Amino acid sequence: MLIPPQLSPSRPPSGSASTADVVCVGETMAVLGPVDARPLAHQRALTLAVGGAESNVACGLVALGHGAAWLGRVGDDPLGRRVLDDLAVRGVDVSAVETDPRRPTGVYFKDPGPDGTGTYYYRRDSAAAVMGPGLADLPLLARARVLHLSGITAALSDSCAELVTHLVSRRAVPGPVISFDVNYRPALWRRRPADAAPVLMGLARDADLVLVGRDEAETLWGTRTPQEVRDLLGPGPALVVKDAGYGATAFGADGEETFVPTPAARVVERVGAGDAFAAGCLAALLEGRTTADGLRLGHLAAAATLSTREDVPPVLIRDALERHLALDDAAWAGLSLL
Repeated sequence: MLIPPQLSPSRPPSGSASTADVVCVGETMAVLGPVDARPLAHQRALTLAVGGAESNVACGLVALGHGAAWLGRVGDDPLGRRVLDDLAVRGVDVSAVETDPRRPTGVYFKDPGPDGTGTYYYRRDSAAAVMGPGLADLPLLARARVLHLSGITAALSDSCAELVTHLVSRRAVPGPVISFDVNYRPALWRRRPADAAPVLMGLARDADLVLVGRDEAETLWGTRTPQEVRDLLGPGPALVVKDAGYGATAFGADGEETFVPTPAARVVERVGAGDAFAAGCLAALLEGRTTADGLRLGHLAAAATLSTREDVPPVLIRDALERHLALDDAAWAGLSLL
């Protein structure tokens, strides 16, 4: 297992005010995107959806059969209501989300292109930007088995950075496993680019489970291999290093190394695939599965998201997942999800 059993608290007792195994803390926005692969400038109509790294993980966990909550802030506006409605319909607990009567809900646009889908964000002074350490006092967090956060929140504002530090480094909520996805977004660090590498490194070292892309680790910290990332982080957190179409490498807290190749998959859009991968890893952790199964489940959830223009996977058929998880290593290496 990525996390030793003693670090994984038991499920809250029956009758608890929340059934969330995982609470995902961060920003969720309204998403406007084309219905096809033509660039944004050539579109006459757009679809309205919702998306955000942490709420994407919550949706992925629900699709895998687990209770998940999203905690954040939205504006008291139609887009904020759409965010709450969409997440609730997907089965995510949004009961503790704060609504801001003065600040708007953030928005981002998707722009398909030959090199992938670009994104344009309009989130400055949004309701989410004023999240702060006070959120840590909500009872919902103390009842969770896992708290999941990302480096995106740490870059949104000073108060958001304080919230992430409060939860990850100061352990303001004792008990839950702390999962941290580095999610380096250079545009969010433009006002303080020199801070990104040390801030995200400090948070990663303080977490229990860290997820990071090999490419973003190289950009941030100059590491070229998963093993170099492990050496840089030190022995504290369990670590998963994702390398897109090649595979993922996990390092347990005991130092054990596990590699699982990425199966061939159909790619319609890459937005949200990393969040789905995180959801798969966390689902395996909650179920007490092996590290290899956690990486496989991450790959399968990511593949489901890659096959759609949605930021989150559809409901995943458990029987099909179990058949893939039961494959021997050779069969898995030849697996095609095209």
